[in-house]
Amino acid sequence: MSILDRFRLDDRVVLVTGASSGLGVEFARAFAEAGADVALAGRRADRLEHTAELVRGTGRRALPVTADVSDPDQAYALVERVVAEFGRVDVLVNNAGVASAHPATRETPDQFRRVIETNLNGCYWVAQGCGRVMRPGSSIINVSSVLGLTTAGLPQAAYSASKAALIGLTRDLAQQWSGRKGIRVNAVAPGFFASEMTEQYAPGYLEETMPRILLRRMGHPEELAATLVWMASDAGGYLTGQTVVVDGGFTVT
Repeated sequence: MSILDRFRLDDRVVLVTGASSGLGVEFARAFAEAGADVALAGRRADRLEHTAELVRGTGRRALPVTADVSDPDQAYALVERVVAEFGRVDVLVNNAGVASAHPATRETPDQFRRVIETNLNGCYWVAQGCGRVMRPGSSIINVSSVLGLTTAGLPQAAYSASKAALIGLTRDLAQQWSGRKGIRVNAVAPGFFASEMTEQYAPGYLEETMPRILLRRMGHPEELAATLVWMASDAGGYLTGQTVVVDGGFTVT
């Protein structure tokens, strides 16, 4: 097997949550281009079908499943549906997430819980379901954020807490499952990439943030997707329990 062959994911089954929009769409397309069949989870059926068409356009199979992963029953049912359709799950990309920016003195319990229940709990329920059925050699990638490692000038207590907790969850699942089950568990901490989330920022915020990014630009979604393909593939076969930071140098300033 050549070096480039080790990055291929031919005939593997990848489950991407949060696949109805934003970076999840780019992740799904990248995994399909690398040779995988892709199951797509999200709450907006029409948007999921659009992503499914992108996957099918590469010649790979797609399975769109409408699900709210913050509900453990729906998360488990999602995994069962993928196994029923494709026979297994080889790679999980835990990408489902919501953003929040409220001053800590005014954030309501419901606002805080909504973020934690999706960004942290939802990732755990899907990972738990996959951990029960995954075979040795499988891979889980949790999508955290640089805001789990540092701050960025916005009041994002719930979001930052959820993403920091996801890094801790990644380490623990890796130490539970890597040796005993042969499942590698890692996280990726993206910096600023064009998505629905960045479109919600106040005018001027990204321009003010740019001096903290050593490369002086936002990341391209395909740059992040390529990192995930590496992490999931045989090329990343000795990587587990790690958080890979892809941020253009934001966290070193």
